[in-house]
Amino acid sequence: MKWFPLLFCLTVAVPCLAQPFAPVNPNASNEARALLAYLYEIDDDYTLSGQHSYNQNPNQFFDRVHEMTEKYPVVWGTDFIWNGMEDPGPRIVEEAIKKHDEGHIITLMWHAGRPTDEPPFRWRESIQGEVTDAEWTELTTPGTALYQRWQAQADTVATYLAQLRDAGVPVLWRPYHEMNGVWFWWGDKKGEDGFVKLWKMMFDRYVNHHNLTNLIWVWNANGPRDIPLDEGFDYHHFYPGHAYVDVLATDVYHFDYEQKDYQQLLDLAEGRVIGLGEVGQLPKPEILEAQPKWAWFMVWSQWLETHNPRGRVPDVYNHPSVLTHDEVDLDF
Repeated sequence: MKWFPLLFCLTVAVPCLAQPFAPVNPNASNEARALLAYLYEIDDDYTLSGQHSYNQNPNQFFDRVHEMTEKYPVVWGTDFIWNGMEDPGPRIVEEAIKKHDEGHIITLMWHAGRPTDEPPFRWRESIQGEVTDAEWTELTTPGTALYQRWQAQADTVATYLAQLRDAGVPVLWRPYHEMNGVWFWWGDKKGEDGFVKLWKMMFDRYVNHHNLTNLIWVWNANGPRDIPLDEGFDYHHFYPGHAYVDVLATDVYHFDYEQKDYQQLLDLAEGRVIGLGEVGQLPKPEILEAQPKWAWFMVWSQWLETHNPRGRVPDVYNHPSVLTHDEVDLDF
């Protein structure tokens, strides 16, 4: 028997005893505040189920979960990646509103192309491309030509997030993920003039210019690893600070649920919510019991079928600590 948490912190005026930290955007919408309060409310007791689908077919793997388990995930996710000829933004907005109205939590990400390139952005050549030190300095210096190109890119995505704001849809927003790895153009840039500067640029642009009050800011790294030429470095080298982050998340593939990495993220969070932004293999029941603070997991698209043993998905979805869509009643 599962105990189902009730959402009781719906407005700014109502204090939430279970929530030690308010949203980092002081003007956060009531819906965003309620979403963050809910994540704190389930802390220690439950993990929300989640599933990613590619934006060209935003229900493909979400529906596949139901076929495998007769349950739907709570969290629906997709990506603003623009690697085809069509801008995916309008389709994402339409589906996100629909999912929100059906009682799901929305998480969105962005595999951004290099600001030096034009769409469509090819995976290896652009998204996993390189930027030189000189280009990085120009990119992160306001007023330069490359900064203006970055700003135009960011503004395009902001227009769609604003449509979700106007529709009352709160979003777990996790841009520039896996920044502690070596495989994306924004990755492996340590220190205040590295990734931290890019994150603060986006935060300032989205919060203070676009007034995107519906975003919960999810800083989403990758599980640390020491594989040569495929490293994921320790989290703290890339963390912009508590003033800019609501939730700390990490990505775990190849069943790499190291307890030391879990503890490292908890230590960095200092009481803030943590989540599994992306996973390949679902965590086994013993992992969920040893690592109870994960607020949600989100399986990456086809990994649901290609990398999970037969029976794993139903077993996890039926676990007492995992909440599915039929078990929650979200009023935000």
